[in-house]
Amino acid sequence: MKISLCLPYMEREYSRATTLDWCRLADDGPFASLSCGERITSYTQDMRIVLAAAAALTERVRIIPSLYVLPMHSPVRVAKEMATLDVLSNGRVTVTVGVGGREHDYRALGSPFTKRLQRLDEGVAEMKRIWAGEPPFEGADPVGPVPIQPGGPPIWAGAMNPKAMKRASRWADGVYGFSMDGGVETVREQSERARAAWRDSGREERPYVATGFWFSLVDGAEAKLRRYVYDYLKIIDDGVAKAVAASMKCFEPAAVRDALDAIEAEGCDEVFLVPATLEVAEVERAADLIAQRA
Repeated sequence: MKISLCLPYMEREYSRATTLDWCRLADDGPFASLSCGERITSYTQDMRIVLAAAAALTERVRIIPSLYVLPMHSPVRVAKEMATLDVLSNGRVTVTVGVGGREHDYRALGSPFTKRLQRLDEGVAEMKRIWAGEPPFEGADPVGPVPIQPGGPPIWAGAMNPKAMKRASRWADGVYGFSMDGGVETVREQSERARAAWRDSGREERPYVATGFWFSLVDGAEAKLRRYVYDYLKIIDDGVAKAVAASMKCFEPAAVRDALDAIEAEGCDEVFLVPATLEVAEVERAADLIAQRA
């Protein structure tokens, strides 16, 4: 099982130094991929620019938007951006797409919040056509650049519920779920749903299954992890945010190791460690833990 790392893009103090330090350490360490998520109405930096910097600063790790809220954007524009990122990284991109859940982000970009799943399906099809060299409309030139990876980067679906899994099984190479606390039960349920959806769609190959969970290994990790999770979820519901924050357990090396072992036993292909702080000790201590597992 591959173990990967999410950049701490949700931290308010995220800076140039953060990108430089985390990319260097991740590329030097045992991590397979670097990821970053997308927010619009937020203090966060732009996902696409952060990942472009990561692609230029690294040589080995894969670069993974996780996830690109595709129905908010022009799929032609996204196809061009991801092809450019693929060229910049020399073919190290996998793109995760989904519908998101923040209506304010859609409104800020002037995109409708309705029929998101339908527009996701249509957007993926359009991206694949663009990557195949088809013009966006009759009489237009094709939209470049040509991706390094033939046919374009692999596409994962940020899908967790049965309906989303069923739709994704028609066009995705894999799925990217999330466990929050590293609990294997959630990973097992999402993995089984994905594999069943692929079988029901008549696909012979199994889906690539990725997941992730929140963690912290720095000094004072428990309080910092609970604070991070609460801040992340409070926009949805204050009570839910407090309850989920209180359930966090991956703030000690043994707990993180146990979560990784259990997820690997479920046959998961890749797991993303999502840090609660931007302290470089998060990367260093996670790398040490992974090395000890090898």
